[in-house]
Amino acid sequence: MLRLAALIFIMSGATLAGILIVAALVVGLDTAQPIIAAAAIGFLVAIPVSVVVARRLAS
Repeated sequence: MLRLAALIFIMSGATLAGILIVAALVVGLDTAQPIIAAAAIGFLVAIPVSVVVARRLAS
């Protein structure tokens, strides 16, 4: 299940980071610090998401 979660993390991490970066840019936060923070938050949120999705797919 760890390999499945890692593959899902790769896809969901990039997706969630991209969504949050676009959201930050739409709000008007166009400096480097908010964009990097949005990307980091997206990757951190993707960890539990990928574990939950992998568990559901494995069962």
